[in-house]
This record gives sequence, C-alpha cells and structure tokens, in this order.
Amino acid sequence: MPRTIIITGASDGIGAASARQLHDAGEEVVVVGRDPRKTAAVADALGVASFVADYSDLAQVRALAAALLGAYPRIDVLVNNAGGIFGDRSLTADGHEVTFQVNHLGGFLLTALLRDRLLESRATVIQTSSEAARRFSRFDVDDLESTRRYSASTAYGNAKLANILFTKELHRRFGDAGINAVAFHPGLIASGFSAAARGAWRFLYTSPLTARLLSSAEVGGSRLTWLALGKPGVDWEPGGFYSNNRPARTHPLAGDPLVAKKLWERSAEMVDLSENVAGH
Repeated sequence: MPRTIIITGASDGIGAASARQLHDAGEEVVVVGRDPRKTAAVADALGVASFVADYSDLAQVRALAAALLGAYPRIDVLVNNAGGIFGDRSLTADGHEVTFQVNHLGGFLLTALLRDRLLESRATVIQTSSEAARRFSRFDVDDLESTRRYSASTAYGNAKLANILFTKELHRRFGDAGINAVAFHPGLIASGFSAAARGAWRFLYTSPLTARLLSSAEVGGSRLTWLALGKPGVDWEPGGFYSNNRPARTHPLAGDPLVAKKLWERSAEMVDLSENVAGH
C-alpha cells in the first residue's frame, strides 16, 4: 500500500526531484511549494496533489496544516525541505528574521500542528539541513534572530543548525511514542534556492565557473529519497544527521540537549503554540 509522503519546498530542486523519485517508487506524494505556478507544474506532471504555502507568512503554514489534516487521515513521512538563503537582514510580516522563519520556524510550526497525526501514523520526519550548520553558524540561543550580529551566511548556518537541534529534540520528546526524526545534508546542489541571496552564495550556485562543484538536483533528491524509503533503526538511526547516506559530523553544539530544549521552547513562543501543542 502506498505511503503518504508530504514534501515541502517541492516546487524546485531536491524537493521536486525526490517527489519524482518517490512517485516512481509507488508512493503517494504530496507536493508543497511557495510558487503556485511551479508547484502546480511539478504536481501536474506526476498527477499528484499539491498545496501552496509561503513560509514567510506563518498564517499560511497554519492553513497548510489544516488542509493537510483535512485531506490525509494518515501521514507516513513529512519532509521539512522548504528553505533558502537571503540577503540583507529583513523581517517577515510575523516580525521574525526571514532566514530563521523560512528555514526553521515554518517547519517547526507545521510539524507541531501535525503532531498527533504523525504520532498516530508512526511517521518519519525529515529535515533538510546543511553542512553550513558546521561551517558558518555562530549559534546563540539567546539571539536566534541575529539582532546583534548578522550576515547572510551566518543566518543560514544558524538556521541549518536549528534544523538539526530540532530533529534531536523531536526525537527526544516523541521518539518513544512513534515519531522517527532525522536530518541530512543533500550536498552542494545546482538549484534555485539561493535566488534571493547575493555575493558569494549567489556566485557559487549560479556561476558557470563553479558548476563543476555542484551536484544535480537528482543526486541531492536521491539522498532525501533514501531516507524517506528507508526503515528507521535499520537503514538510518533516528535523531541522526546524515550526509551522502552516511552518519556525518556537524557542529558540536548539535549534541547539547539543553540548547536543543531551549530552542524548542523559544520556537514555540515565537509561533504562539500552546503548551499542549508544543509538547512536553
């Protein structure tokens, strides 16, 4: 019986590639994206359902959660893949730094709102993180929105480290109850996720001079597909961070349970979750 796999950030890049791969493997794929036209194009080509949500607007994330709960009595895999690199520091309409909201808070909120369905389904929750968590982060749990010191690279690295910390705390809180959480680095992928960036990031991902350093979206998507098709505890370990389908090292702070717990609590406050929805 096909499993229901929801992929956010699936209108392009590794999300779209993995959607195609998982569909070909016989799974029921649900495509979620920010751009209505691109999202529909991916979904229509596969003949699957799609939803549109812009993670820079948390009201759209809440509406997405409600729509998914109404449409799917079972959710076997949730892939929090939406994200991007941005330029100068800016705030969303919700009042949060855009890199942190789009890469972390949106997925955190969606997962929390779907929590009971995920528990009932004994679901896998996959976070698309990055090697940037180790290389570029200067993570300060007391300044999650980079009010004191900001650069696009650091903000992105911090958000990707938040993805890993969220994965570990999700595993700690709900692993025994049935949610299997994992994070991964897809590799340096030729995609449009840095379209809003400037400087070195934009050069790396768009210049013909650096093209040989990048892997295709199909390769990056296959690493997501491997996790989605894999069996937790057999093919990969819940709570882990993977790169190239193998356990990988990341920032030392990712192993600090107090930081992970504090990030969870701060994130819940930022998105106005009740204690019951946020989890113990």
